[in-house]
Amino acid sequence: MTEIRKARHRRRRTALVVGVPLALTAAGAMAYGTVFGLFGDDAQPKASAATNTPAWATEAADGFASVHAMGQNGTYGGRDGKTVTVRTLADLEKYATAADPYVIVVASAITMDPVGKEIKVASNKTIIGSGTSGQIVGGGFFLGQGVHNVIIRNLTIRDAYQGIWNDKEHDFDGVQMDGAHHVWIDHNDIRHMADGLIDSRKDTTYLTVSYNRLSNENKAFGIGWTANTTADITIHHNWIRETEQRNPSTDNVAHAHLYNNYLEDDAGTAISSSYGNYARGKTTMVLENSYFQGMNNPVIRDSTATLVQRGNVFSGTTGRNESGGSGTPFDPKTYYSYTLDKAADVPALLKSGAGPRSSLGTTAPATAAATGKTLTVAQDGSGQYRTVQAAVDAVPVNNTARVTISVKPGTYRETVKVPSNKPHLTLQGSGGSRKDTVITFGNAAGTKKADGSTYGTTGSATVAVEGDDFQARNLTIANDFDGAKNQSVLGHQAVALRTGADKVVLDGVIVSGDQDTLEMETPGSDKLGRVYITNSYITGNVDFVFGRATAVINKSVINLKKRWDGSSAGFVTAPSTQANRKGFLITHSTVTGDVAAGSFSLGRNWHAGGDATLRPQTTVRDSTLSAAIRSNPWSDMGGFSWKNDRFAEYRNTGAGAGAASGERPQLTDAQAAGQTVKAWLGDWTPATS
Repeated sequence: MTEIRKARHRRRRTALVVGVPLALTAAGAMAYGTVFGLFGDDAQPKASAATNTPAWATEAADGFASVHAMGQNGTYGGRDGKTVTVRTLADLEKYATAADPYVIVVASAITMDPVGKEIKVASNKTIIGSGTSGQIVGGGFFLGQGVHNVIIRNLTIRDAYQGIWNDKEHDFDGVQMDGAHHVWIDHNDIRHMADGLIDSRKDTTYLTVSYNRLSNENKAFGIGWTANTTADITIHHNWIRETEQRNPSTDNVAHAHLYNNYLEDDAGTAISSSYGNYARGKTTMVLENSYFQGMNNPVIRDSTATLVQRGNVFSGTTGRNESGGSGTPFDPKTYYSYTLDKAADVPALLKSGAGPRSSLGTTAPATAAATGKTLTVAQDGSGQYRTVQAAVDAVPVNNTARVTISVKPGTYRETVKVPSNKPHLTLQGSGGSRKDTVITFGNAAGTKKADGSTYGTTGSATVAVEGDDFQARNLTIANDFDGAKNQSVLGHQAVALRTGADKVVLDGVIVSGDQDTLEMETPGSDKLGRVYITNSYITGNVDFVFGRATAVINKSVINLKKRWDGSSAGFVTAPSTQANRKGFLITHSTVTGDVAAGSFSLGRNWHAGGDATLRPQTTVRDSTLSAAIRSNPWSDMGGFSWKNDRFAEYRNTGAGAGAASGERPQLTDAQAAGQTVKAWLGDWTPATS
């Protein structure tokens, strides 16, 4: 990469400031939820599986790394895999390069052999240091083409320097990325390398670099090495000091958002800055509330770049300080939410808050979770978390008390997973209406992931619940996949909410989609999965209430929706009930919608996988049926006759109701006495509003 001018040769100080990471304050905004000391000096001297995954290991990224794109739903690293602790290069490389997801805790100083070695990290990894013990000496990490969903946190990466200040021979970076996406580099101390500290190259995108200390280097952070202008990158709350160039140098980046960074050139050292933030090529950059101390040419741009400055502080700087350009600026908040710290506060904030943490106690949010209190989510930063998933991640594993996640009004475009080891969780909208708080996304069964595979029906869910005793209240959960605009997608099933847990309550919610809106399953074929839905509103068209769970829909509205092409034809339920279990009970509810008369069935029998041992069941009783319901309301599916399974009605009313017949079985009073809410739910009495 050619810099703006030839850099003068600089000799390093003979006594480098090591920069031992300080014990950080809450200003670092790293809500770990447990202590790094868990993996301290008493850990085993070899890789070992951690028995409990701490909350920090499941945290997801902010900034552009949080954006759902390229088939990747934000950046959460190895949270879905095992947690291992490593102390040797062999173990670190084994797990970092593995195909499976891992949270890898580095619990000692690991020396690279040979010097300059960069471990080729595979997708779906979190590599995180154990306090200040986690160090990578004499090398770093490489993320190649297509590698995605990687988190590198809380590490010291240091000392690959080969004695050449402007080193063009040894490409020994701390972190180098060539064509990667969805990467989060956070709370690291990277220093004294050869060539550069961080290189983001060859269209690497959806990258967030935050709360790092970058120091004692010629080249701090280079971005580019491409003629394309496609990358989206967020750089915030980094302390960049005693570096000459690339602070960062940002070349051909479509959206570069830099905020609350601290760039410092100490006049009392032998290292002098050539420039600060540099918008190169066709970059469009937004630079906000950063602090520049003693920098030469603190902010510069090429004539082809567009640079917007807001709220920055310049102290003792000289030379070029530029903005403008003919391009169209962008608003970062159209991509993600963020909160700016005051520029004047940035130096103190980052001197105490950037780099690795040493010994961490439980943070306030996790303490609240552990004692059964409330976590708050708000897009504008007024809550403890900006995304619903971040709040879920903060709940301690195997929590014993109910945790309420209160979600402020807004549309949260994300996918959310509540894992099986986080029971007793409530998602509750805090607005005046269930329409005020919306969690939505648009994956379908045929939507492709980054690796070319597809999500499948189950994987398409906007919200997936596997933790028992889950509740959702006063909000909307939707899948807004648009079939009309995605005709090339093979597989339009698009789940809004999937449950695979027992004792699930949906109270006062909207669940909205088209085909396969609400999937209700059990945690396993030998386990109960009971769901109670009340005072709610469920929308869809084809099999939009389906699965093998035992579920009650009570005092709710089932809204029938036309298909993407405007046609009216569909099926409300598609149960796949086991023979010894109860299926779906719809009671004291209304089935209606703006569709043609006689165009919808109440259900059809889904023998999942062609399993003839299943006995699908739907009972609709004491409900109002609109004229949209067919006079013969049940349908066959997959070569199985509904008449051999369990479908019935009892005392329904409305234009779509009908008398008993061979095509319309009705329960007797005696049979109906055994098909009630209490009979369905057994020993469980749901807590409702």
